[in-house]
Amino acid sequence: MVLSLVSLCAREVVSDHSSSPSWLRWVPRELYRPLLEAAFSSCRPLAVGELVQRWPERTLRVGGQRKQGQIAPNRLCIQALLLAVVRGLVDQRCALQVLDLCGLQGDEGRVGDSMGGWSLTVALCTMVVQARHGARRTLRKDGDRERKWLLAIEREKGIKREKGWRKELKELKSDEICSNRESTGPSGSVNEEKLIQGVRRRMELEKKRGISATWTEGSKRETEEKAVDSDVLVHVRADLFVNARSWERVRVALSTSGPLKIQCRYLRVEEISVSSIRNLLDLLPSRGLLGIDIRYSSLGVAGFAELLPLLSTFPELNSIRLHYCNLDFRRDYLGQDDALKELSQGLACLQELRRLSLTALRLPGQLRVLLSSLPQPLEILELPYLSLSPADLAYLSCSHHASTLQQLDLSENHLDDNTLPSIRRLLSQASSSLQHLSLSGCGLTDGLLGLLLPSLGGCWALKTLALALNPLSMIGLMDLVRMAVRMPSLRQLLYPNPLEDYQPGLPDLPSSAQLLDWPLDEATDINITSGQLNRVLIDSGRTDLFLTCDLLNYDKDLVD
Repeated sequence: MVLSLVSLCAREVVSDHSSSPSWLRWVPRELYRPLLEAAFSSCRPLAVGELVQRWPERTLRVGGQRKQGQIAPNRLCIQALLLAVVRGLVDQRCALQVLDLCGLQGDEGRVGDSMGGWSLTVALCTMVVQARHGARRTLRKDGDRERKWLLAIEREKGIKREKGWRKELKELKSDEICSNRESTGPSGSVNEEKLIQGVRRRMELEKKRGISATWTEGSKRETEEKAVDSDVLVHVRADLFVNARSWERVRVALSTSGPLKIQCRYLRVEEISVSSIRNLLDLLPSRGLLGIDIRYSSLGVAGFAELLPLLSTFPELNSIRLHYCNLDFRRDYLGQDDALKELSQGLACLQELRRLSLTALRLPGQLRVLLSSLPQPLEILELPYLSLSPADLAYLSCSHHASTLQQLDLSENHLDDNTLPSIRRLLSQASSSLQHLSLSGCGLTDGLLGLLLPSLGGCWALKTLALALNPLSMIGLMDLVRMAVRMPSLRQLLYPNPLEDYQPGLPDLPSSAQLLDWPLDEATDINITSGQLNRVLIDSGRTDLFLTCDLLNYDKDLVD
């Protein structure tokens, strides 16, 4: 990656934090963005904090989709950013109103010092609560300062009133004595006492009126404080990752009113009950939620049907992902037909749904019931480990989704001679739109793959193709690569290790689990296999096609 002159200069400027007081106040607003990017890339958390606290624009976006080779921001830099946002709430130089952190989190366990989704969610919720407490402390200090000022004014007014009343009392007494000197007698003291009581009464009334006015001012201030607390100064957009350990903290942050407000774009929950998910959805703003990802939560059919009406209240929701959520239609139980009907009706209300991912839900024979009710055709369909039947694949190949699919994952669904015609028809329907295809672990032999290769080659928009854990020999693998180099749009091919590379004893038609666990033959040089495949690339001139058998590090999103 070639850096521009501005980027190079920005890196040099933020490298020395001791000089920041001399240049920071003279930086024009156009240079804040390159300076902040340089601070992130060079891991300068102090510079990140100073720039964000003085951010001159209404919007600050950090994150987004990273390019190939670009790492996620450092954890310390993210923490400095969040602290600076809180400090910027009372800094008049800061104009920030929208903080967009969508896509900021790094993948858990992949990047050394990046902040994962769970850690970022906890940090965001802590920031919201801290900002709330900080606003209360500021209002309390301002209220105490104003209250002391008012009491000082009232005390000064009281002293002046008392002096005036004493002067008035003396004048009244002298006038009374002068006018009634001859007739005072014993009643003179009584008249004097009445006069003093009247003046005291006037003083008490004035004092009560002053206290009443002070109470009125106090109630007004309380109302103003509540109004300030309810005003949002900065909207924070982010992707939230919630599990049982962080659910309570997220709930508190979402239900807390204050200067910061979280707006969720993608919500990922793990190991949370249906009732907790429902409460969480009730706290989210209806606008802005694009997708929900539920994993390892025992929803059951009834739980999923219960959540669908809530999901339909989010008008922009376009993605639903369910992974290992204990939906199993292979078991016969009372009320299964009613549950299927509720699911179909709930999915029919999702007007903007474009992505549906169902992993290991065991739905043989029920794909028509689920997908036919969707009002709009899907663009992304992921159905791994679903035990799809020939009837399911036959419906999918003829459904209204086939011609619009951009991404299709049928991994770990067994394919054979009975399902192959449906797969070929499906690929033909999606040939102009399909960009990512995964058929890993589908039991494709050399013969089945040979029948499927013409249909795969017809997908002229295909960018990535994953065929790992299929029992292919070296001959079948070479045929696959020769077909791949003739696909101009293809950029990545995840191929399986050929059967010849495994240790002896492997069954003739091994399953994907056996291929995954069976050790490779140490006597066989794997580099020979990759060298033969790369030779095909070199002979065809395809330097833009990446071949790999690394299933764990394969990432189709790097192509985009």
